[in-house]
Amino acid sequence: MTLSDVLGLSDSHERLLVRVLQVTLAGLLVYGLVVSQMAIIVAAVIGLGVTFLPALLRREYGYCMDAGLVLWISIAMILHVIGFLGFYDRFQWYDEITHMISATVIAGVGYAAFRALELHSEDIEVPSEFRAVFIVVFVLAAGMFWEILEYVFGGLVTVYGIDDIVTDMVFNGVGAIIVAVWGTGYVDGLIEFFRERLRSKSDM
Repeated sequence: MTLSDVLGLSDSHERLLVRVLQVTLAGLLVYGLVVSQMAIIVAAVIGLGVTFLPALLRREYGYCMDAGLVLWISIAMILHVIGFLGFYDRFQWYDEITHMISATVIAGVGYAAFRALELHSEDIEVPSEFRAVFIVVFVLAAGMFWEILEYVFGGLVTVYGIDDIVTDMVFNGVGAIIVAVWGTGYVDGLIEFFRERLRSKSDM
C-alpha cells in the first residue's frame, strides 16, 4: 500500500497540491528577497529545488514517484521555510514538529537506498531488526551533520545552544522510529527505483 492509497490522493490531486506549495515557496522567496533575509532565501531556493526533483526524475528516468511521497517531501520543505518567518523563534513546538517531519523524510530516503543496496548485492543480507536500527542511526547521523552546518553557517541561521540541539536530536529520533515501525512499506517504489539505478550502473 502506498501513501496515495492511505491519503486517497490521485495524480491530479497531487499535482495541484504540489503546485500550491511551490507557488507558496516562490512567494516566500520573493518575500525573502524584498526583506533581504538570507535564511528565507536559501531555504526557499532549496525547498523549490526539492519539490521539482520528482518531476526531474520522471523526465530523466521515467520514475513516477508516489503522489503521497511527493506531497510528504513538499510539506516537509515548506514547513521548514515558514519557520524562518519567526515561528522558530516564537514557538519551540514548531521547531520540534519540523525536525520530526524532516527526519521521517530522511529516514525514508535513507532506508530506501540501504534496502536497494541490500537487494542488489548477493553479499549483503541484513536482519530486519538491524534495518530498523540503521534507520535510527542514519537519521541521527544526518541530524548531527545538520547541526554542524548550522554552527558553521551561524550567520545565516540562529544557533540556540546545546539544549536546542539535544531537543532536535530527540525529535529526529522520534521521526526515525515512526518510519522504522510504520513507514518502510511506503517507500517500496523508491527502493525499486534505486535498485534499477544500481542495476544499470552494474551493466555499464
